[in-house]
Amino acid sequence: MSATTLDSPAKTAAPRWSSDAVAALLALPFPELMFRAQSVHRAHFNPAEVQISTLLSIKTGGCPEDCGYCPQASSYETGTKASKLLALDTVLAEARAAKEKGAQRFCMGAAWRSPKDHDLENVCTMIEGVKAMGLETCVTLGMLSAPQSDRLKAAGLDYYNHNLDTSPEYYGKVITTRTYQDRLDTLENVRNAGINVCCGGIVGMGEDAADRAGLIATLASLPTPPESVPINALVAVEGTPLAGSEPIDAIAFVRVIAAARITMPTSFIRLSAGREAMSDEAQALCFLAGANSIFHGEKLLTTKNATVNHDEALFEKLGLQPLAG
Repeated sequence: MSATTLDSPAKTAAPRWSSDAVAALLALPFPELMFRAQSVHRAHFNPAEVQISTLLSIKTGGCPEDCGYCPQASSYETGTKASKLLALDTVLAEARAAKEKGAQRFCMGAAWRSPKDHDLENVCTMIEGVKAMGLETCVTLGMLSAPQSDRLKAAGLDYYNHNLDTSPEYYGKVITTRTYQDRLDTLENVRNAGINVCCGGIVGMGEDAADRAGLIATLASLPTPPESVPINALVAVEGTPLAGSEPIDAIAFVRVIAAARITMPTSFIRLSAGREAMSDEAQALCFLAGANSIFHGEKLLTTKNATVNHDEALFEKLGLQPLAG
């Protein structure tokens, strides 16, 4: 298998993973895959610690993009109403509440193709206010230019989220209003500005195992792999083109988590959207496979998430604890 060994250095040149090499990982016997993933995880992290983030939609709906999974697209009838950018005081109140519930990072999402400069200034004020509380900050605002990335860095932004969603080959079946290269360009602008990258994808959109391998290989072979890698299970929302998608098999999902952990040893692998529908057993396998980050809170932008009370009970059952801030 053309890949790094399990004891590769953490912060040297990024390992290069081909789609075929990742596909071979995904096809391993499950016990072997889990052993490799857990070995890599323990080499770089405390396996009993999980990083906690909270995600708030600061500007909902009305997006001109046609992402087939997204209830915020203006062209789909999903019942999601477009709203204006939230007021600063509202956002800061939500951030305080998130910190009180144990979040270390506060993420803010806006349904834009790309932000207008005056909106960006408002978001920068939010970033400064959230950072003043001692929380890490993350935003997802769509595509960014280099000057916009620099402005966010100046405001103190810690992470920028911009997902690749799927493999380059499958991408056009999900989105047509922006290209894969558009997404890569934004990631390059963010990285050049000195901001940490949060970038992952969605599985369960009708793609096959080769596409899942292609997504993980692309992420792992970026010039610098993302510091945070959210792996989402599609939440099929009525009114979107992907509403009729079959849920991904739980074991297939765990395999993707394990492949992400093995190929990106020092990244936080976030068990993201879709947790609300997962059993405790499936989530336990994800943590065993190397997931070490989750979103806390009852809602992820516009879709349901596992409740904080349920997460606390699950953590107690599994002997997990939040990563210290």
